Amino acid sequence: MNAATVGLLTGMALGFAAFFGGFWAFLLVAFLGLVGLIVGRMVQGDFELSDFTRTRDRQ
Repeated sequence: MNAATVGLLTGMALGFAAFFGGFWAFLLVAFLGLVGLIVGRMVQGDFELSDFTRTRDRQ
């Protein structure tokens, strides 16, 4: 899938969540979508867990 298709599907999912579930459902769907994106990128090899954590020694 290209980026436009993914963006369209994401917008539609968030729109349905907001319309049928209200504001909190919208936030939940957006948060879970972000978590899914991060996990998918980690499985794909684009991110590593060390990209999100920073040690105090390294600046």
